[in-house]
Amino acid sequence: MKKDIHPKYQKATVTCACGNTFETGSTRKELKVDICSNCHPFFTGKQKFVDTGGRVERFKRKYGLE
Repeated sequence: MKKDIHPKYQKATVTCACGNTFETGSTRKELKVDICSNCHPFFTGKQKFVDTGGRVERFKRKYGLE
């Protein structure tokens, strides 16, 4: 194997859009995510509708459902 070609593995701080933060291991120091285990519907049991980029509105306009 070649030496010094692998990135350094270190502790990383993960920040969710909901405000939750936790530490894990990664080659990056900081990670930002949209959904974590504290706010994901599978883990919380609550259905949370996330509309990304107005997809619902475009669908309704396209098929005349408004």
